[in-house]
Amino acid sequence: MITKVKDGAAKLMLRGKAQMDEQFPDREEAGRLLAERLVAYKDLPDVIVLALPRGGVVVAREIAEFLQAPLDVFLVRKLGVPGFEELAMGAIATGGEPMIDPQIVEEFRLSDIEIRRVAEVEKKELERREGVYRHGKPPLDVRNRIVILVDDGIATGATIRVAIAALRKLTPQRIIVAAGVAPLSTYLILGAEADEVVCLLTPREFRAVGQFYSDFPQVTDEKVCKLLDRAGPRRAKQADASFGVVTDIT
Repeated sequence: MITKVKDGAAKLMLRGKAQMDEQFPDREEAGRLLAERLVAYKDLPDVIVLALPRGGVVVAREIAEFLQAPLDVFLVRKLGVPGFEELAMGAIATGGEPMIDPQIVEEFRLSDIEIRRVAEVEKKELERREGVYRHGKPPLDVRNRIVILVDDGIATGATIRVAIAALRKLTPQRIIVAAGVAPLSTYLILGAEADEVVCLLTPREFRAVGQFYSDFPQVTDEKVCKLLDRAGPRRAKQADASFGVVTDIT
């Protein structure tokens, strides 16, 4: 029997394998529940919300609206294993070098050429999304600010870890990761890299983010742009340059 998580964060306490039977109705509801957990940051002038496109923008919009905080995107792409694209071998931020998981590379016996080929494809996609989402506008300035970094769900953590590392170079005051679901192992890893991790479901058994959402449609670029445009009046001070990049593996 599937339990839809919709009656508040109190129902989202860690319950081991029982969590496998829980689902959010949709990304919007996950965002509202996360917002409840982040209420301590409501109306603070130095808080900004950054979303990982595309699905993370839907969740982040609910959080930003509740906290009355500005919303922006942070562009990072997963590097999928050739032939098993849903499995991340690493990730890359705009303009930066990829962060690669050596264990995945060894397990799948991936060559430098294969890794480089995937990275080049994802670099082009990052450039495309920069143009689509930003329309030439610079990103929000994160210096000395409390950054809430949002995604609908986290699997291996490769993408969010690249985002955290990139943000660290921009000297924010604090980085808080917020997500609807992440496997317990990933949640524990992120706890050592972010200042705070807020995750509603942390199952031990995990196949894919979508299994924890009753309604999990593909999010289009058009929808991302609409959500960001609605947040326009709440935008904070913008940076003079693009986001920093990750150039090494940590």
